[in-house]
Amino acid sequence: MKSAYIAGTGSYVPKEVVSNFDLEKMVDTTDEWIRTRTGIAERRIAGKHEPTSDLAVKAAQSALDNAGLEARDLDLIITGTVTPDMIFPSAGCVVQSKIGASNAAAFDVAAACSGFLYALSIGEQFIKCGQYKTILVLGAETLSKVTDWTDRGTCILFGDGAGAVILRPTEEDRGILSTHLYSDGTLSELLQVLGGGSLHPATRETVEAKLHYITMKGNLIFKIAVKALADAIQTAVAHHGMSPTDIDLFIFHQANARIIQSVGERMSIPESKIPLTIEKYGNTSSASIPITLDELNREKKIRRGDLLCLAAFGGGLTWASSVIRW
Repeated sequence: MKSAYIAGTGSYVPKEVVSNFDLEKMVDTTDEWIRTRTGIAERRIAGKHEPTSDLAVKAAQSALDNAGLEARDLDLIITGTVTPDMIFPSAGCVVQSKIGASNAAAFDVAAACSGFLYALSIGEQFIKCGQYKTILVLGAETLSKVTDWTDRGTCILFGDGAGAVILRPTEEDRGILSTHLYSDGTLSELLQVLGGGSLHPATRETVEAKLHYITMKGNLIFKIAVKALADAIQTAVAHHGMSPTDIDLFIFHQANARIIQSVGERMSIPESKIPLTIEKYGNTSSASIPITLDELNREKKIRRGDLLCLAAFGGGLTWASSVIRW
């Protein structure tokens, strides 16, 4: 059976930078407090008229260029996002139109911060079964548009961005070795946006009650995330008869530097194996793993044959892991 390998990577972040010092003027916080608790120094924010699809298009074009392909070569577009331009059509269909991928089917996956790995898992299966040969997998978010900028507990965390990979089939000894997906819907209230769906459709009352903004119980999320990520990584590497010491790089969803560091300490992973981009971009949800992956790829910090372990945790609650031989 053929496996799916990453033939190209791409990413894009908006031009506007909001630093911790900017946030000091907006809410009761400090640069030191934010850095100490999250590892974030600044984040990128999309413009008023810059929707998620615009970010995704630029990441997609970058990945296509990196792979030496054209949009017409794509068979499928899968977009991990919880901030599409609109309820429907999907962000994937909007991207398909904007890049001219006339031969591609398109749909979205809503798994919050785990969305890219969920989408990657789906793309892998389509490649392995032979139905599609060239798949664009995106993680794209504009969380700033669902962030309450008067809530110091959440506004310090989130940023906007998009990342992309191109999946192609290969018979060589490389590619996605496995993906592992998890969820626990009983804990959904820990991280959610209540308004805008069929339960709480948009009304004057839902807007005034701020139901269209992210709410999060951070302390509980922290504890659950550390254990879930460690377990998911252990399962992923054990699936191949490996241990964490066999992995060359661990690419985490960039939610909080303290969460990532806690997982690393729990599993005795050297800091040198855990690249961080959260300081520059904040939590970009489903976009954070492909953005980090693209930066590592373009800086030539990933070598052919390297073993990567990707891991994410997000709303749902959802979490996921993947092992890839580059």
